[in-house]
This record gives sequence, C-alpha cells and structure tokens, in this order.
Amino acid sequence: MCKVYHEVIRVSTARQFDLIDITEYVEEAVRKSGIKNGLCLVFAPHATAAIIANEREYGLLQDILSFIRELTQPSRDWKHNAIDDNAHAHIGSAIIGAERMFPVVDGKLARGTWQNIFLVEMDGPRSVRNVIIIVIGS
Repeated sequence: MCKVYHEVIRVSTARQFDLIDITEYVEEAVRKSGIKNGLCLVFAPHATAAIIANEREYGLLQDILSFIRELTQPSRDWKHNAIDDNAHAHIGSAIIGAERMFPVVDGKLARGTWQNIFLVEMDGPRSVRNVIIIVIGS
C-alpha cells in the first residue's frame, strides 16, 4: 500500500544570493513519514528560488553562488526588471529548477556522501521561504 507524507518547512535568507542547507529538515521529514522505500520530492514553490544537491564546503558554495551571479547577470538590463527588478532570479530558477527528487531506501534519504540539499536564494533577503517535502512510498 502506497503512503504519502508531506511537510512544509520555512526558512529565512540573509542575502540576495544565498544557499541554505535544508538537508536535516528533509531527512527528518523522511524519518517522520515512516516510509521505508519510495521517493522524496523537495520543491520550492517560488519563481525566484531553486533547489540543488551538492557538497557543503565553503569554497564550493561561494563558487556556486559566483557562477549563479555570472549566469543570471543581475545588473543586466532585463525587460522584466521594469516590473520587479528581479529577472535574474526568475531566469536562475527556470534554469536550475525548483525541485529535486531523491530515493528513500530502508527508511533513509538516499544521497551521496557529499550531497547536501540546499535552497538557492536569488531574490533575497526573504524572511520566509517555503519548501514543500513530499515522501511517497511504502
């Protein structure tokens, strides 16, 4: 029999571009779900944020943020900036993606040794960013 568990976590961001490690929250949701084998969806319901999985090493995190800035070009004269001045964040979210899917195996989130899960903020700071975690399986 298939079970579904969901949870919404709320995090705040401190900078325009930020990486917030949400790994512990996701692992806790998987544990609370009671699901032994299945899938875990991590989704940011925001058009200016994204979800990634990568190593939590300070230099690498700074490199990722630098690359996102270069990729999205916040100072460029984007047409959308006439409305919200955040076109770069919308483009970053569209390219990087607002979701990641992870296997759940034997009741645990299956991820690589060096894979942590991050909310990517590109339009901060924000007092509240929601992340939806859905665990499906048996």
